[in-house]
Amino acid sequence: MTEQLWIVAGTAASYLVGAWLGIPALVPVLNTLPAFPFLLLALKEEKTALAVTRMLVWALALAVCATTLAYLQPARTERLFFNAAAYRREMLDWIMTGRGAEGRPSQFIPQHLLHATVFVALALATGSVLAMPMGAVLMNYMGHYVGSLAAASPHPFEVLLLGWHPWAIVRVASFVTLGVVLGGPVLARLAGFRYRLANHLPLVGLAVVGLAVDVIMKWLLAATWAQLIRDSL
Repeated sequence: MTEQLWIVAGTAASYLVGAWLGIPALVPVLNTLPAFPFLLLALKEEKTALAVTRMLVWALALAVCATTLAYLQPARTERLFFNAAAYRREMLDWIMTGRGAEGRPSQFIPQHLLHATVFVALALATGSVLAMPMGAVLMNYMGHYVGSLAAASPHPFEVLLLGWHPWAIVRVASFVTLGVVLGGPVLARLAGFRYRLANHLPLVGLAVVGLAVDVIMKWLLAATWAQLIRDSL
């Protein structure tokens, strides 16, 4: 539990430092620094499930911190987070009109495949050293979308709950699992500990199923979810 608290506290501090420095390229790197040592330590102790749990806590901390900061200071996070303004415009257009990639499988499935492919490649090639900042970038612009939308709504609590779409939560959990498991081989070689990827293929399979569930949920629920958010706005 102490380790999880350190991850949460360190992640929150990374946003404060990032906002103080005001350099967008540094934010995802700063976000990653508090969590990475605990990932490495758990893998060295051959506790992969613990590593996944710790990184899920980190992802939750990213979501809460990015969303809260965007709710309090949306103009700042628009400048501070990569792709924040463009993603918010895209999502708001989808909410208000139904247009955009979020509601069109022909658009969002290739996008999901691209993100997953790049993330997996970075995890395998760099021991997740670069995959984690990529994950932070994705979480941050999603957080900006939710927080800034809530700040403009007369029902902010509803928007905060609805804005993190259930399929997005499944996707985040799947990416976290892939990042931990696929980052293991390179980290084991660099840090000198035992790790067999073959022993963790069930977790990889579970994550792949999660990515498929993400697509199905989004396909089936996107229109309904847009209506729920539109009503809250």
